[in-house]
Amino acid sequence: MRVEQGFQIPPYEEGNPFSTDPVLPSLLKRTLPELIFREIQPDLVRLGDDISTVIRDIHRRGEISDPSVDRLQTSEGWRKLKAISQKEGIPGIFYERKHGSLLPISMTDGCARVIELAGSPAMKRDVFPRLVSRDPEQAFTAGQWMTERPGGSDVSQTETFAWFSSATDSDVALALGRSGAPGAGSRGPLALPCTARMPLLRDNNIFVHRLKNKFGTKTLPTAELSLEGAEGYRIGPENQGVKLITPVLNITRVWSAVHSASALRRCLAIATSYARVRKIQGGTQLLQDAPLHVSQLASINLTYRALTHFVFGVVSLLGKSECETTSADERHLLRIMTPTVKAFAAEKATAAMEEAMTALGGNGYMEENDLGRLIRDGLVERIWEGTTTVLSLDLARAMRGDAVNAFSTWAGSVLDAAPPSTRQRLMAETQTLRTCIEELGQCFAQMTPLVPRPALMLMGCTLSSLFFSSMRLADLDTEVFSRWVQESGLDLCLQAVRRSRLDVQHRTSYDTAIVFGAAKPSKL
Repeated sequence: MRVEQGFQIPPYEEGNPFSTDPVLPSLLKRTLPELIFREIQPDLVRLGDDISTVIRDIHRRGEISDPSVDRLQTSEGWRKLKAISQKEGIPGIFYERKHGSLLPISMTDGCARVIELAGSPAMKRDVFPRLVSRDPEQAFTAGQWMTERPGGSDVSQTETFAWFSSATDSDVALALGRSGAPGAGSRGPLALPCTARMPLLRDNNIFVHRLKNKFGTKTLPTAELSLEGAEGYRIGPENQGVKLITPVLNITRVWSAVHSASALRRCLAIATSYARVRKIQGGTQLLQDAPLHVSQLASINLTYRALTHFVFGVVSLLGKSECETTSADERHLLRIMTPTVKAFAAEKATAAMEEAMTALGGNGYMEENDLGRLIRDGLVERIWEGTTTVLSLDLARAMRGDAVNAFSTWAGSVLDAAPPSTRQRLMAETQTLRTCIEELGQCFAQMTPLVPRPALMLMGCTLSSLFFSSMRLADLDTEVFSRWVQESGLDLCLQAVRRSRLDVQHRTSYDTAIVFGAAKPSKL
């Protein structure tokens, strides 16, 4: 029998990723003024058509040819993807601020924001317009060179050698540099230069030692670099480098959450489209008519809906912040939500993406369905810009003083805003959330070493539920909210936080014994 003979999986159509999205069109319609929604909707539909007919194929071609280190030659697909992003106004549209605070790629966005806030007049004249340009022939992309060979999130150990550089093919980069003696730590004399690789000065004494052989994000060149007499331009005063680069971290963390949700959406679209054509039971039934299978897809869909509402809630708050229209309490909320949404979205999305892969059975494990690449690329969000553990410590720093009261007050107001009829129907779910809000206030006030990570997951479940709650309109929305509160793991997160506050010494001692044996490991 020939390979083309016999049973063949029917082709499935995913459709326009915007028009067929179960959340995004209605979410935008609810949150945007009618005139603005009517203005942008045709463009979103057009972009959705471009994604399904052109851009996805370009992305696949981008992985065929790995970057080359000889002169950092990236694939044609990767270069086209960057050009498309620039034409679509990513990130330029965020700085046009056509619709004011209604609007808030990744590192390019962050670099543009830093220069907008603290750059010199020359930087604002020569570099900033290119970072936000829609013309691929003129536009710059930006990299971020912070991670040294020692690794981790301690940016104070700068050596200017063998940097783990993201977006190595970028035109400019924000880099932390030291003007004083080593060993001064992150509070020492750190400066923030804008290190350039301009078209007329392409190399600028920046040397590529080797490209990283990564698990995913194959099209994106990540390399070890050394800076040997490179020319850079300081941004802001000395000793303020880490503080000044914070907008890059915050913006890229929000972008990370957006990617987690969007990658899950694509996996869900593939699994849903497959269910419409895959026949079972001897060809007498479609997968979409099997209740057990649809239940699995509904669970994935629930996660996607929750993450999308959460992510767009934070994006809205970030937009207000960049337009300087936030109150003091809203600034506290953004500080709390940024590390939470990044970590929570990455944790929840990757698990749900794996579920979507299994929904196709053996076909899901095949590369041609894109699920493998989506999962590989999605897993990076659990690592870069801070692992879940690192971000949980950041959340613990944010949940101090007035921030706790700002969170509790806002969360309570969201629940109180529900119509009386809805509150009556969802009394149990509302009480569960009030219990979580109270626990979060207490656990950060009485911090123990094991609290931060489970507290972050509880915060993520709570915040995503609250954003769900604020969007409840139709019967389906109410059902989705109820299921999310009951089935998202909220109760388990609450138990984990409470457990982390009890007999900490006993638990940490046995943790060490479980991992390293009865004897504690030697200390440095």
